[in-house]
Amino acid sequence: MAKEVTLGQLARRSSSRIAWLVLLISLLLTAGAWQFSIRLVQDRTQARFENQSMQLKTAIEERLLNYEQVLAGSAGLFAVADLVGRDDWRLYVNKLDINRYYPGIQGIGYTARVEGDEIKDFVRRIRDQGLPDYLINPAGVRAEYHPIVFLEPSTQRNRRAYGYDAFGDPTHRIAMEEARDTGKATMTGKVVLVQEEVDDEQAGFLMYFPVYEGDKVPKILEERRMRLRGFVFSAFRMNNLMDGIVGLIAPFLDVRIYDSDVPVKEDLMYASNLGSLEDDYTFKMSQKVEHGGRTWLLQTHTTPAFDFRASDPRPLIVLVAGIIISLLLFAFSLAMIRSRLLAQINAGRYRAITEGASNITLILDQKGHTQYVSPSSETILGYDPGTVPNLQLEDQVHPDDWPQLQHCFDQALTEPGKGLPVVHARIRDARGEWRDMEGTYTAMTDVPGVNGVVVSLRDLTELKAAQSELHRLAFYDPLTGLANRQLFRDRLEHVIRRCKRSGHAAALMFLDLDGFKRINDTLGHDVGDHLLQTVAGWLSGCVREEDSVARLGGDEFVVLLSEVTGSDAALAVAESILRRLCQRVRLGEHEVGVTVSIGLAMIPGDSEDATSLMKYADLAMYRAKELGRNNVQFFTSALNIQAARRLLQQEELGNALDADRFVLHYQPKIDLNSERILGVEAFLRWQHPERGLVPAQQFINLAEESGLIVRLGEMALRQACIQIQALERAGFGELRISVNLSSRQVTDPNFLDMFRRVVTETGVKPEQLELELPSDLLNEEPDVVHPLMTALHDIGVYLILDNFGAGNCSLSAMQRLPLHAVKIDQVFIRDIPYNATATDVTAAVIALAHKLHLAVIAEGVETPQQLSFLRANGCAQGQGNLFSYPLDEDALIGFLVRQQERKGY
Repeated sequence: MAKEVTLGQLARRSSSRIAWLVLLISLLLTAGAWQFSIRLVQDRTQARFENQSMQLKTAIEERLLNYEQVLAGSAGLFAVADLVGRDDWRLYVNKLDINRYYPGIQGIGYTARVEGDEIKDFVRRIRDQGLPDYLINPAGVRAEYHPIVFLEPSTQRNRRAYGYDAFGDPTHRIAMEEARDTGKATMTGKVVLVQEEVDDEQAGFLMYFPVYEGDKVPKILEERRMRLRGFVFSAFRMNNLMDGIVGLIAPFLDVRIYDSDVPVKEDLMYASNLGSLEDDYTFKMSQKVEHGGRTWLLQTHTTPAFDFRASDPRPLIVLVAGIIISLLLFAFSLAMIRSRLLAQINAGRYRAITEGASNITLILDQKGHTQYVSPSSETILGYDPGTVPNLQLEDQVHPDDWPQLQHCFDQALTEPGKGLPVVHARIRDARGEWRDMEGTYTAMTDVPGVNGVVVSLRDLTELKAAQSELHRLAFYDPLTGLANRQLFRDRLEHVIRRCKRSGHAAALMFLDLDGFKRINDTLGHDVGDHLLQTVAGWLSGCVREEDSVARLGGDEFVVLLSEVTGSDAALAVAESILRRLCQRVRLGEHEVGVTVSIGLAMIPGDSEDATSLMKYADLAMYRAKELGRNNVQFFTSALNIQAARRLLQQEELGNALDADRFVLHYQPKIDLNSERILGVEAFLRWQHPERGLVPAQQFINLAEESGLIVRLGEMALRQACIQIQALERAGFGELRISVNLSSRQVTDPNFLDMFRRVVTETGVKPEQLELELPSDLLNEEPDVVHPLMTALHDIGVYLILDNFGAGNCSLSAMQRLPLHAVKIDQVFIRDIPYNATATDVTAAVIALAHKLHLAVIAEGVETPQQLSFLRANGCAQGQGNLFSYPLDEDALIGFLVRQQERKGY
C-alpha cells in the first residue's frame, strides 16, 4: 500500500489541504522574518551612513576652526612686533609645521595695505629685501592695494603669488572687506589659486584674518577701516584639504561640497567621485557647513562599495532556513496525512467492493438465507438493507428467472471458490417495477467473515435505457422526435420492396416550409425550433399510423404513404396537409404565417430506386416553389431536364461572378418639369460570352435561389460607388446613383455591415446613393426591416420604394418606414393614356404618395403623351427610353456632357 500512494501523489490530492496550509503559513512567517531582518540591516546601514556623514561635517568644521586659530595666531605676531621681517615670518610658519599639523593649507601669507600714492616706494622696498622681480599683479592704478608680501612655505608654486593684489578680485574683496569690518576670519567663495598650474586647476578658497595697528581690534567700524595694516591669509586646495578628511572618516561614501546652500554644478568645489549621485545609491544626506561668512552644502550618498561592506548575510540565512523548515513541516504533514489516508483506504476497501453504486452484494448461507446486503440495495432497488433478510428472495425474482438463479446457487456450493458464468434476471424493486440485472455466484464458505455464497448483482436498467436513447438518437430527429434520414430511408426501401411484391402503389412527398429561413434569421432559432416542432405535430396528425413522417434537416420534411390507390389519393393527402399547414401560428410574442410547398413522386411509377425517388420528389417541390409556393406538384420527366439545366445555369452564373463578367449600365432620371438630370439608375448586365449582354431579369431569380445574390449585390454596389467617383471627376458630382436591391439582400444579417464597408472603402458619401427597395419588403417582419431602414436613413441614404402599386403593399408598414420616394411600376405607365384604368390608378398612386409626403418617380416613360399625363398629375421625376436608353460608363459621360451643353448648365 505504501508504494501505491507516494508523497508526490498525495500532494496533488484534496486531502493534502492541511499540509499545504501548513506550508503556506510557514512560508508567510518566513517571508515576514526575512523582511524584518532586511529592515534591521537597512536600519543599521542607514545609521552607519548618517553617523559617518555627521562625523564628516564635524571634522570639516573642526579643521576650518583650527585654520582660523592658526590665522589668529599669525595676526597676533604683528601685534607683539612692530616690524615683522621675511625671515621672522618664515621662522614662524616653519615652527607651525603645517604639513604635519594642518594638512590642506597650501601656504600662510600676509598682504600689506598700501595706499595708491605709496605703491612705487613699497615695490622698491620689497625688491631691496631680496625679491628683485617683485611686481604688483594685476597692474593698474588703484586707490588701495593689498599685495602679497609674505607666503610660506616659499615653494616655487607659492612664489608665483608674490605681488598678487587679491583686493582687485571681487571674490577676494568681498571676503577681505567683511574680515576688515568684522575683525573676524572670513572665507572667499570658490576660486582658482594663482599658484595653480594651467593643467592642474582645481577649486580652492582663501581664509583672511585682518591685522590692525596696535594690539587690539578697534571697536568702531570706521576706526577698523582706518587702522587696517593688512591681512594674514591661508590658501587651500579643496582636493588636498578634503581627501584626507573623507579618506579617514567616510572612504566609501560619495561626497560633494557646493559653495552654496543648493546643489548647483557651477558651485561644485569638491567631489570624491566614488559613485553616482543621480543613479546608484541607497541613502543620501544633505548638511550645511557654515564658517567664515560662507555656507557650504555637504552632500553625501552611499555607493555600491558602501552597500557591499554594509551587507549582512543574516537575511539570506533567515530566508533559506525558513524555507527548509517550511518544507520539512510540509513533508511531515504529508506523512501524517498519508498514514491516516492509508488507514482509511484499508478500512474502506471492503466497503468499496461490497457497496458499489452499480452493484448489490449479498451473502447467503448454505440454505439460501440472506445474511448480509450491501447498502447499495437501497440506492438501486429502494430496499432498506436491514429489511432484506426478512424478504423471500423467490418473491422478488421474476418467476421465469428463479429456476436459473437457484441452479447457479446449487452449482456454486459444489464448486467453492470458483466464479460461475454471469446470469441475467429480473428483480422487483420497492416500487414493484422489474429491473434488469446480471449477477455472479461465488462460494466462500471457508473464508472467515464470509462463510457463505457471495452474490454480486449489477443493475442493467440504466444501461438498457442508454442503449435505447442511443437508438433514438441514431434513428430519430432530436428536435421533433420524427424519424431521421437514415431511418426514413430504411422505411422507404422497405416500402419499395413491398410494392414490388404486392404490385400496390405508394407515394413519397417532399415538403419545404416557405419563408422558414426568414423566420429563423429574424425571430431567432428558438422561435424557428418551436415552429418546426409544431409542424411536425401537424404532419403526424395528417397521415395514418402505417405511414411515415421524417425530418431530413432544416425545414425539409418527407412523408411516405405506404399504400395508396393512385395519384389522386396521394394528391388528396397532400392537399389536406396544405390546408392544415396554411395558417398563422403564434410563437411566443410573434405571430407568423406558415405555408408549405410539396413535391410528389409515385412508387413505383416514377422510380423503384430510393435515391432517385428522393431526388424526384425534391425536384417537384422546387417546381412548386417556382409556381408561387403553397401548392403541390407531381414529378415529371421534364422536371429532371429542367433541374439539370438550372444546375448548369447556376454553375455558369457562379463562374461569371468569379470572372468579373458583370457590368452596370445607367439610365438617367429626369426632373419632369425642368428636364434637368437628377441622377441615374444602375442596371446590372451579364457579359455572356455567347449570348452577349444579358439583362438582370433573366438571371436575378436564379441568383436569389442559389444564394449568389448577396455577392452579386455587393459587386453592383461597389461598381456604383466607383462610378460616383468617376462622375465627380467629370464634373457631375451632384448626381446620385440608384441601386436596386432584392428582399434576400436586404434581410441578410450582414447587409448593413457590408454597405458601410463598401462606402468606407470607396470613399463615397452616403448622400450620393439611392437604394431602390422591393415593395414585397413591406411584408417582412417589421422588427427586422424598420431598424435597418432607420439605420440607412440616419446614414444619409436616399430610400425609394420600387414597384409601388403592384403586388401587396402594407400602407401601415409603409408609413412607418423612413422612405423618401416611391417609384410607380411601369405596368401602369405603359398603358397611359389609352387605358382609362391605368390612368386612374396612376393618378391615384401619385395622389397617395403626395399625401404620404413622398416624391414620385415614374419608370418606363416612352411617349410624349405619357410625359404630359405625368406632368399634369404632379409626378416629379421620370425615366425611360423617351429620355435615354440605359448607357454604359463612357456613353453616360457623353450623354451628360451633351445635355449640359444643350441646357447650358
